[in-house]
Amino acid sequence: MTPLVFLHGIGGAGRGWRNQIDTFGDRYFTIGWDAPGYGGSKQLDEPSIPNFAAALKDFLAEVGAKKPVLVGHSIGGMIVQRFLHDYPDLAGAAVLAQTTSVFGSSDGEWQKNFIDARLGPLDRGETMVSMAPKLVAGLIGDDADEKGLELARDCMAAVKPDTYRATMMSMIGFNLRNEIADIKVPTLLLSGSKDNNAPAKTMAKMASMVSGATYVELEGVGHLVSFERPREFNDVLADFLKTYHNLSGSSS
Repeated sequence: MTPLVFLHGIGGAGRGWRNQIDTFGDRYFTIGWDAPGYGGSKQLDEPSIPNFAAALKDFLAEVGAKKPVLVGHSIGGMIVQRFLHDYPDLAGAAVLAQTTSVFGSSDGEWQKNFIDARLGPLDRGETMVSMAPKLVAGLIGDDADEKGLELARDCMAAVKPDTYRATMMSMIGFNLRNEIADIKVPTLLLSGSKDNNAPAKTMAKMASMVSGATYVELEGVGHLVSFERPREFNDVLADFLKTYHNLSGSSS
């Protein structure tokens, strides 16, 4: 079976992909990866996007996942981009969902405000459990699936504060704006029209820089597409996979 590996966002977890694992598990070797520091995965001594990509490489080798389809959401999409840059021959295809090729503006002000808004409550004594409902509520769009939101809140609440801080800080300086043009594998870029973290306009521009890329924008979706609209997300992913004969999946 073709490996189909899902990479979560900063407030997620491998188990957050259970709908997708159930949906595609009969045709693919499906994996919801816990990034270092999440779930049962050990935190890295020096968390960074390149080091997360290296950890992913080691994990894929350990489980025997060759030429995987990598599905990365948000920071997971940043890790996928870095993986494709550092190990261009190892992936079979990529899905970049609600992510970016560069974190923030050149003057650094946007990054500072973004991180302060998310880490400030922890600094003032809140916990991930108390923050989770507000964080999730601020990320979603219209008509979100309630079961999906319950899972999103549960995953967010379970993130260790030190992991949340370290992963947030790892995004500072991320910039592959010029390198994404070097992506050679089949690639889907997926955005939501109400996503303020990875705006659809930004993702459309990214897609225009990747040769042969497929671009899909989902109307009314915020930043948590696989939780908000799991069926729509799965349909878009299935259509992308079916487009390429060697990614059609196999039960043998």
